Amino acid sequence: MKADRRGLLLGVALLAAALALLLLGAAVGSTGFGSVFAAHQDPVAWQILRDIRLPRTVGAWAAGALLGLAGAVAQGLFRNPLADPYLLGSASGAALAVAAVLALFGASPFATHWLVRLGLTGAAFVGAVTGVLLTILLANGVLHTLRLLLAGVIVGVVLGAARDLVTLAAPDILQAMQSFMLGSTGFVGWVACGVMGALLVPLVAVAWALGRMLDGLALGEATAASLGLPLPFLRIVLVGVLGLATGAAVAQTGLIAFVGLAAPHLVRSVAPVPHGRLAVLAALMGGTLLMAADVLARWLIPPQELPVGVLTAVLGGTYLLWLMHRRGRRGGALA
Repeated sequence: MKADRRGLLLGVALLAAALALLLLGAAVGSTGFGSVFAAHQDPVAWQILRDIRLPRTVGAWAAGALLGLAGAVAQGLFRNPLADPYLLGSASGAALAVAAVLALFGASPFATHWLVRLGLTGAAFVGAVTGVLLTILLANGVLHTLRLLLAGVIVGVVLGAARDLVTLAAPDILQAMQSFMLGSTGFVGWVACGVMGALLVPLVAVAWALGRMLDGLALGEATAASLGLPLPFLRIVLVGVLGLATGAAVAQTGLIAFVGLAAPHLVRSVAPVPHGRLAVLAALMGGTLLMAADVLARWLIPPQELPVGVLTAVLGGTYLLWLMHRRGRRGGALA
């Protein structure tokens, strides 16, 4: 009961923090805080607020929520606290697809023209899902978790090498690829927010519904099988949730590090709840983390912006190092 109450309080706090960050995100930008106060009488300021700042801030939350959800699912599926959403080759597949499109058509990964944007976004999503499917094919299905994990590592390395070969063959795309690899929320619009939101809601619902099965799987595969859990079906659905959530986020924002890895850890450190609630809270935590990083990326060195993926890597990596140090002094494992 105490953990459930702490989980409820954490969820309310994360929603309140997201609302506060939404208001702050609407005010932070290259034109300064004053534009948000002038929006009611200045058409240009209103357009900046409506078409740039608000969708970017909401999109950062949606992408972070998808990554947080994917991280919780990955850690539950592999029973490994260091599992992250990119383990099954989705990141490498998305990067390879974007590199191939850039080499063929020569567009920026965050170009504003909607035809180019749609093509790159679709390529990233297809590449991410293809990477996951290749991992499943190499692992001969999803029956063995360890084989699936090793196959994901191999697919990630191979697709990453293929991306490097494409970049070497077309060196003019190197700067554009760097933007994708570092991650950015700068050109997320309302359409992208709608796509991510439409996927987030059912994926969270599925993860919540499978929470009890994940709790059983945490006891070990043999124990879970003895309890009568349908492990093959469970793995198929969880891999689908993981692939779709990661692919949708990567397609819109590029590769953003550590959000999916750190969000479940932060939730567990505050409220050690079962996997169903963990998936929901990790989504809320991931959204809040990426929204905060996006606001910070705009605020630190205005009018320039830092790549949000760099900030999440620095902040998330620092947190995990501190957590490992603290747990190491206590003689415990990272969990």
